[in-house]
Amino acid sequence: MDTTFKIVCPTDFSECSLNAIEYAAKLGEMYNADLFLFHVPDKEDYQKLASNEFHSGDQYSFIQKKLDSLVNIVSQESIPKGLKSCQSEFIEGKTVNTILEYADVQNADLIIMGTEGVNDFKQNYIGTRASRLVEKSDRDVMVIPRKVFFKSPKKLVYATDYLEEDKLAIQKVVDLARNWDSEIDIVHVSTKMKNIDKSLHMTMVQELKPFLKYEKVNFVLKSYRDEPGLGLENYLIISKGDILITLSKKKTWFEQIFSNNLSRKMSYFINKPLYVIKKV
Repeated sequence: MDTTFKIVCPTDFSECSLNAIEYAAKLGEMYNADLFLFHVPDKEDYQKLASNEFHSGDQYSFIQKKLDSLVNIVSQESIPKGLKSCQSEFIEGKTVNTILEYADVQNADLIIMGTEGVNDFKQNYIGTRASRLVEKSDRDVMVIPRKVFFKSPKKLVYATDYLEEDKLAIQKVVDLARNWDSEIDIVHVSTKMKNIDKSLHMTMVQELKPFLKYEKVNFVLKSYRDEPGLGLENYLIISKGDILITLSKKKTWFEQIFSNNLSRKMSYFINKPLYVIKKV
């Protein structure tokens, strides 16, 4: 049975998707992973991206050349540093569904995607396709915002809602942190500091501390008058968190934030990578 870690990285050849490829290659080095660069053709995109570079007849050769070039660059840079392989493919279809189907075929462990490529920029708010992909995916998804370039994270911020599954999800966070020697802040944000939050927080700390076996972990309980998402944004800025990580389960507060507030300017989503754990 093949146990190689597999990463699928969709690209539309925009600046943002290239940043996502950089993150995918760096994580691929870390996990000794197979990396799949994947593209779903869209004629409107090519009119913007390539202008007069091709006629409709050679659209596919244009795509293949672009993908081959990316595979060569990634392979030369990252295979000597631990990436197991890099390959590419393109398939026509509806973008989000086609990406998810391809991830299923490859049995991907992680999908890494940029938030603002050509298609997302057509909308009035950030991350249209990325948000749909996160909502629909049953695999972990990492979302890389525009103009966010790779750097080894000094601090990972895990947003908890005191779910039983958090214990398993946080183990994934610890594995990530160990590779980078990062600090982890395990944070719960509530709109009012309720006694039940304090009680749940203390219980979680007592249960998790012996379970984690990692020294650089801080447990944080924060209360903000505004909604939890804005409180989390505020915490990320103050604490200088580098990546926001959350467990995505139906009807959790974070699922509601992610679904309902995309049109608001939430800088944690625009300026920080977001790692959404779907499988525990």
